[in-house]
Amino acid sequence: MHILIVTAHPDTKAYTHAAIARFVAGLETVPGTTHEILNLSQHPFDPRFGNHDNDVFNGRAKAGPDILAEQERVDRADALVLLFPVYWWSMPAALKGWIDRVFISGWAFVDTPGEKTVRLLGRLKGRIIGVGGVDLGTYERRGYLDAMKAQLVQGIFGYCGMESLGIDLILPIDPDGAAKGLQDAFDLGRRTALGTA
Repeated sequence: MHILIVTAHPDTKAYTHAAIARFVAGLETVPGTTHEILNLSQHPFDPRFGNHDNDVFNGRAKAGPDILAEQERVDRADALVLLFPVYWWSMPAALKGWIDRVFISGWAFVDTPGEKTVRLLGRLKGRIIGVGGVDLGTYERRGYLDAMKAQLVQGIFGYCGMESLGIDLILPIDPDGAAKGLQDAFDLGRRTALGTA
């Protein structure tokens, strides 16, 4: 199984990257598993949805080589993992822009007025891992976790037909939470390589 891990954090010494390293270590416990890491904070991909993207969306233009290259990157994968720091109860802007520009009609889905949406990424599994800065009770009490599930799992993975392996939070708000988060990342890596939730 080939896993594409997409993140967006500029500081490679940050906890998010430590979690990615442990996630990869978990993947590597399953023979035959390969992976690629795309850090959008260090990649030249422009996440801004511009005029050309609007023309592509409205059927007046074709996707450019930057979009096609990212689609090919996803097409090589059996599973897509979005592992990111939670900003304002969602993903970083660079990651959202990558989704906006890459997951387009004709490749990720087909939406024809009056017809059912055709979901084109059913071959992919997807997992979301958010690195948060508050306790789980805050996410649950304020509905933030449910909002993330609706936006990311249903709104992106589900809309494109991807099988969700779940959404998980790693909460390094104290030393115990940080240690547990790294162990959870390892376990999630192994489960992803096995294709299980």
